[in-house]
Amino acid sequence: MVWQDFVISGANAILFLSLVPQIYYGFKAKKGVIKRWTSIPTFICLYGMSFAFFTLDLMYSSSMTALAATGWLVLFIQSVMYK
Repeated sequence: MVWQDFVISGANAILFLSLVPQIYYGFKAKKGVIKRWTSIPTFICLYGMSFAFFTLDLMYSSSMTALAATGWLVLFIQSVMYK
């Protein structure tokens, strides 16, 4: 375990937690307020970073980055569903 894994995973955990109110609001209000061209590159790049962390054996970072990417993917799905 390297200290960088904890720092990166902690930062991504905070980034995911900051998305939760937006995700909840989208489901509650039935609105996709995040633009697609914001969410698409964000979740694709985050999944790419998650894979890169996985190949470096930074398992905590990989999983937390994948979680943050999934949050952005949910926001993208909301923008499609609630058009």
